[in-house]
Amino acid sequence: MSLKALGARLLARWVHQKTRQWVENPVEAQRRTFDQIIAKGRGTSFGAEHGFSAIKGYSDFSSRVPVRDYESLKPYVERIFNGEDDVLWPGKPLYFAKTSGTTSGAKYIPITRESIKEQVKASRNAILNYIHKTGNVRFVDGKMIFLQGSPILDEKNGIKVGRLSGISAHYVPGYLQKNRLPSWETNCIEDWETKVDRVVEETISEDMTVIAGIPSWVQMYFEKLKEIEKKPISIIFPNLQLFIYGGVNYEPYRSKFESLIGRKVDSIELFPASEGFFAYQDQWEDRGLLLLLEAGIFYEFIPADTFFEESPRRLTIGEVELGVNYAMVISTNAGLWGYNLGDTVQFTSLKPYRVIVTGRIKHFISAFGEHVIAKEVEYAMEEAIRQSGARVNEFTVAPQIQTREGELPYHEWFVEFEKAPDNMAEFTAVLDRSLQDQNSYYFDLIEGKILQRLRLTQIQKGGFQKYMKSIGKLGGQNKVKRLSNDRDLAEALYAYAL
Repeated sequence: MSLKALGARLLARWVHQKTRQWVENPVEAQRRTFDQIIAKGRGTSFGAEHGFSAIKGYSDFSSRVPVRDYESLKPYVERIFNGEDDVLWPGKPLYFAKTSGTTSGAKYIPITRESIKEQVKASRNAILNYIHKTGNVRFVDGKMIFLQGSPILDEKNGIKVGRLSGISAHYVPGYLQKNRLPSWETNCIEDWETKVDRVVEETISEDMTVIAGIPSWVQMYFEKLKEIEKKPISIIFPNLQLFIYGGVNYEPYRSKFESLIGRKVDSIELFPASEGFFAYQDQWEDRGLLLLLEAGIFYEFIPADTFFEESPRRLTIGEVELGVNYAMVISTNAGLWGYNLGDTVQFTSLKPYRVIVTGRIKHFISAFGEHVIAKEVEYAMEEAIRQSGARVNEFTVAPQIQTREGELPYHEWFVEFEKAPDNMAEFTAVLDRSLQDQNSYYFDLIEGKILQRLRLTQIQKGGFQKYMKSIGKLGGQNKVKRLSNDRDLAEALYAYAL
C-alpha cells in the first residue's frame, strides 16, 4: 500500500468518527449551526433589516425572515456588486457562482470563505466515507478525471465570478494535483465538444481510476472514447473503479453506462449546488443521501403540496416525516436567508437523516391536477428499462392538451434510445402502469377518462445534445429538464424526432 493510500485510509477513519458525532445528535447539530450563522448575520444589513438582534431561537427567525426566491434576494446581490460591504454576510463574498434559470436571466449566488470551505470538505468526506465503508483505497494512486466547467473567472468590484465547477477547480487538494486530469489548459476550453475531444486525447492512454461529472456529459465522453478505440471502457481503463456524480438521478442512465463500461463500477452520488453542498451517499443499501447537518447550512422544510399557500408551515429537522415531498429552504454561511432552493426532497430515513431529490418545486406536470413529479417519471422509466432491456440516453415529459376533436389529452414522453425495446407498445404500457401505481391522481384521471394513456415520441440519437447545443447549454452543469408543465421544450424537440 502506498503512503498516499495509507494516509487516505487513516483520514477516512478519523472523518467517520467526526461524522458520527453530529449524525447521532442531529437536532443539536442544527441548533449549533443556527446559532452560529445568526450570530454572524447580526452585523449585516440584512440582519439589521430583519431584527436579528432580537432573535433568540427559531420561532423568532421564522417570524422575521420570510421564505424568498432569487428574485427577492437579487436587490441584495446588486448592492454587493455595487461595492457595499456587510450586506448578507460580514465583508464581501469571495465569489459569485453564476447559474441560469430565473425569469430575469442569470443568477449570482454568493460563496464566502466559510461556505467554500464546507463545499470542499463535503466533497472530500464523500470519498473518504466510501473508503471507510468499502475498504477500497487503491484508486487514490491512479488518475482521476473531473469533467467540469472552465476555471477561468471574471471579476467585478474585487469579487470573482464563474460557474461553481470552475470555482471548485481552484480547490483541488495538492496531493491530488499530480493525479488530476484533464490539464488546466483543457479545462479552460469553453466549447464543450472541443473540450471533450481534448479530454479524450489527454486521458485515452492513462490509468484512469476515478471519473466524476454529470452522467449525461460523462456518457458523451465515454462514447467518444469507444468510437475511437472500438472497445468497452473497462478495456480502455481496466483499473476504473469509481464514478462520482451529482445533479441528476443516475438510475435511468445506469444500464447505458454499464453497457459502455462493460462491467459494473462503484458509484457515489452527491447533492451539491451553488447554494451549498447538502448531502452525499454514505451507504449503498438504498438511495438515500446523508443530509449534512453541521456544514454551515440550517434547513427548513415545507410540504410541497402547501408551498404555494399564503403562509405554509415551515418545519425544522426534528419535525419531518418519511415519504413526504418537501420543498427545501436554507439559511447558510454564505448569507442566504430563508432561501427557497427550488429542489424538493423526500426523507428515506430519520436515523440518520437521509434524503432523495424528487424534483423541482416549479418543475412538475399538473395540467389536470395530477401533480406528477420527477421522481415518479424516473422510477417509471427505470421499471420500463428493467423489464425490456432497453437503454435510454435521455428523456423528458410534457402534457399535450391540444388534441384532435374527440381525442383525450395525454402526457407525451420524448425518449432518445441507445437501444430501443423489442416491443415499444409494451415499453410504453409499463411506463404508464408504473406512473399510475405511484400517482393516485394520475390513476384517477386515466380511469375517469379525463386523460388517455401516455404516448411516446422517439428522438434521434444525439437529438438531445443537438437541442442543448442549439440553446447554448451543451456540457458543464447544464441538464435537460425532466418534465415541464408547458410545451416549450416539447415543441422544440420535434425538430429531432424520428
